[in-house]
Amino acid sequence: MDRTRRGPRPPRARLNSLLDTHFVLGIALGAPDLEAFDWLARYEPWGVSPVALLEIAYLAEVGRVEVDPSAFATALESDPRFLIDEVPLYPLIRHALGLSWTRDPFDRLLVAHSATRRVPFVTLDRAIRRHHPFLPYELRG
Repeated sequence: MDRTRRGPRPPRARLNSLLDTHFVLGIALGAPDLEAFDWLARYEPWGVSPVALLEIAYLAEVGRVEVDPSAFATALESDPRFLIDEVPLYPLIRHALGLSWTRDPFDRLLVAHSATRRVPFVTLDRAIRRHHPFLPYELRG
């Protein structure tokens, strides 16, 4: 019998933040432009929503990123810097219903995830930063 664990690990630490998909990609792939965000280390482990994993699959399918979504998810699951955070679907959708300021379904669900968990959402998206109250101190203003 294969005893290899698949899927999100049980929480091993308190969730300190939730990353926008572009930060998940940038950190995991070692994007050099993230050097300007040295404060990110204070928010480890970084929360990753399953919604971000779905968005990464979509971006790969349309040719915007070159990753194997399944292998990428597996790598994140084994990387101690990341915490795949599952949130119950109904509270996620309840929060998302009120986010009419965005038409992007991934943004809507990611912001709802942050609101459901009441943790800072690490994003550079201007619309999200204008409307979402849960941001890291370094991104407020």
